[in-house]
Amino acid sequence: MESLGTLPDPFLAEILAQPESMRRTADALASTAVLAPVGSQDRNAVVFTGMGASYHACYVPVTILAGGGRNATMVDAAELLHFRRPMLNVDTALVMVSQSGESAEVVGLLEAIDGPGRPFVVGVTNGPDSTLARAADVTIDVRAGRETGPSTMTFASTLVALSALAEVLAGASSGQATHEAARRAERAASGAEAILARREELLARVDAWVQARSAVVTLGRGTGRAASETAALLLKEAAGLPVEALEAAQFRHGPLELAGPTLAAGMIATEEATARFDLALADDLRSAGASVLVITHHDGGRAVGGGTIRIPDVGRALAPALAVIPFQLLAWRLAVERGNTPGELRLASKVTTRE
Repeated sequence: MESLGTLPDPFLAEILAQPESMRRTADALASTAVLAPVGSQDRNAVVFTGMGASYHACYVPVTILAGGGRNATMVDAAELLHFRRPMLNVDTALVMVSQSGESAEVVGLLEAIDGPGRPFVVGVTNGPDSTLARAADVTIDVRAGRETGPSTMTFASTLVALSALAEVLAGASSGQATHEAARRAERAASGAEAILARREELLARVDAWVQARSAVVTLGRGTGRAASETAALLLKEAAGLPVEALEAAQFRHGPLELAGPTLAAGMIATEEATARFDLALADDLRSAGASVLVITHHDGGRAVGGGTIRIPDVGRALAPALAVIPFQLLAWRLAVERGNTPGELRLASKVTTRE
């Protein structure tokens, strides 16, 4: 693979840098005792919050923890700040995820909970000097590196950090959690490198999937929603493509009427428990004339519509980091084709500092 300095733009460089960002996060976790204070806390409930891709990453730990019987939930920071803040108390562990640590809603929530009855705050962020990093009781710096475009490196690195945090919240020691995180991160980083090495092939396939379709949806379940939601966000943010993300089962409850030649549907089928349902829905959509792209590591995956892109099986916690890569590449390609500067925002900003 060419050096990052020879690439045409920073957005593509950041997409290709994700394997190393995951390794940096694992190394950072292993070199610090940052998770130990989290394990010493005995809190009845865990609430995850954030905005944008940082919030979408929370689908992974919440799904895994709740599936193991832990009282874990997620609420975006704006809803939590304005409408649901009374659910937070001294018996709550509040995990605040923000790559910048300066998002308006995150900062506002930190200010609003300051005082008696404050929950135990764990900040997951990219850098040690943000408002979130300074205010949290425990700060996990993912050390993804400088990122100027849409969330790619920070998304992948955040998933690594959250995988370790989830293990500690489930009862593992910090040593066990960081050891497992390093193992998973290396497996995922190697898998991501294998996918990115095929990027020209993948670009042709995702280009063909979405061309001339007026409606685009990305579908996922469980931990896969971290990928499907982030994929839709990236395509809107970087390529200006209107995309709706839905929980896959919800699609049969009304939106199924969209199925037909005008629809492009991306299916993230990485959860073992529901893969058969997701693949069956993909087949039904294809039969209705839709263009369907399936991202899966399951042997039972069938080539449907736009085909199947197989990704390595790296486990539930980090599968979304690999599943989102084809959509990242598509967002980059569409931006180039439309004459935009890839990764450059026109109206929004990298850090959203106002509601």
